[in-house]
Amino acid sequence: MASVDQIAPLKAPTPGSLRRDVGLIGLMWASVGSIIGSGWLYGAQKAVVVAGPAAIISWSIGAVAIVLLALVHAELGGLFPVAGGTARYPHYAFGGLAGMSFGWFSWLQAATVAPIEVEAMIGYAGHWSWAQGLLNTNGTLTTSGFIVAVVLMAIFVAVNFLGVKVLAHTNSAATWWKIAVPLGAIFVIAVTNFHPHNFTSHGFAPFGAKGVLSAISTSGIIFALLGFEQAIQLAGESRNPKRDLPRATIGSVVIGAVIYTLLQVVYIGALPLASFAHGWAKLNYAGISGPWAGLATVIGLGWLGWVLYADAIVSPGGTGLIYTTSTSRISYGLSKNGYAPRLFEKTDGRGVPWFGLIISFVTGVICFLPFPSWQELVSFITSASVLMYAGAPLAFGVFRDRLPNHARPYRLPGGNIISPLSFVVASLIIYWAGWETLQRLGWAIVIGYVLLGSYAWYATKKQLPNAPRLDWKAAQWLPVYLIGMGLIAWQGGFGGQGHIPLWWDMAIITVFSVGIYYWARASAVAAAEIEQNIEEVAVVDEGGH
Repeated sequence: MASVDQIAPLKAPTPGSLRRDVGLIGLMWASVGSIIGSGWLYGAQKAVVVAGPAAIISWSIGAVAIVLLALVHAELGGLFPVAGGTARYPHYAFGGLAGMSFGWFSWLQAATVAPIEVEAMIGYAGHWSWAQGLLNTNGTLTTSGFIVAVVLMAIFVAVNFLGVKVLAHTNSAATWWKIAVPLGAIFVIAVTNFHPHNFTSHGFAPFGAKGVLSAISTSGIIFALLGFEQAIQLAGESRNPKRDLPRATIGSVVIGAVIYTLLQVVYIGALPLASFAHGWAKLNYAGISGPWAGLATVIGLGWLGWVLYADAIVSPGGTGLIYTTSTSRISYGLSKNGYAPRLFEKTDGRGVPWFGLIISFVTGVICFLPFPSWQELVSFITSASVLMYAGAPLAFGVFRDRLPNHARPYRLPGGNIISPLSFVVASLIIYWAGWETLQRLGWAIVIGYVLLGSYAWYATKKQLPNAPRLDWKAAQWLPVYLIGMGLIAWQGGFGGQGHIPLWWDMAIITVFSVGIYYWARASAVAAAEIEQNIEEVAVVDEGGH
């Protein structure tokens, strides 16, 4: 029985296959390019309003949480270098029902990022006179704004149709700019305008522990740090996935965490005293709708403000570009696992899954309709993303238990401790997003079950070749986890009824998550079935049927 480790990389595209054209820098830049997006343009300002100067602690906690999840993904990415990996690990470990569920979580977060990055571009562009009619007063798009947004999404899709090699080069060039601009802003503003007393003049943590924790999920901190999984999603197109995936995954998180923490420190230190004279919750200054560019202008660095307004096009644009790629690769993986029609597996002469790209474009257009703006959707996407990531620690524990002798190019030290810890952290981040956000996420999950479940039922009834096997027993813990998280959030103090006191709620989440982790590990499919799942997917990925 062949494993995925025994299958050689593709040398040329074949029908239904992806090209392996991406090296270490391309993989790392795919992740860094996703991490440094609209989050850096808004994150520091949103976080300080929620947590005060203690937002620095929020960024630190968020960075540790993402590093834990990235470490788990680094081992998994080397172990199973397949396209759309985050949608497949739970499938390998828990069978069809869990795989379908986490596949939907993965697609949901990826599909909504590109249109939100477009909205961020348009929002910052409001500084320019020609773009002031693109947004309504409530932050939604006007008719002309909708047309511009559709054109931008079409550009993302067009670049993707040129093939993964062109995409990697395009994103690499954009990422160099995206890293250089925030680093330059950090240096220039810190040298010219930095006031240490800003950190204590109105209290370091005016909103207490709850403000620090809320900022992690609701102000864009986790959202800003998301994106390391892009290297994992492109595993099926990596030239040397076993060597490059762990390096790209961990390296991208380190780069992003350092940049964002420095940005928060410099932002707080550079603010004029008058801007928070009435408290951090009422932070205000001229041009705050474009926080960094407005701040640069207020402190007398008008030239830097112009650079930052230009970067507000490049940074979100680069992130939207790579998430358009990711969406099509995740739907490709979902189809390979039998959760979506085989049409999503069709590739053109450049190895591009064209139907998945078309669907990502359509999804973006739907998101441009009068729905909530960038700021209001951040916590929703954060929750969906972290819920997607939560499948990796669960699968990690199963693979360590069921497949102890499989070759691991990168073996995570202390993995049996880090794995359940990262699952607990993921659950806490979801909880901190608040009850209102989790309500919306719950409805999105229901929609996913209706869509993917209907296809699975149809494929099974018609006995289609890719009809999935829904392993209900192996996923018995999943509905308990989803419903349990919702009930705790409903009764908790983060937007809920407030019946569970602060700290007690997090203790309950911790105990509940540990119980789910070991329940899931015990319920997973047998090693032989995991091997069968791996072999089936690997053979199909190489062009077999």
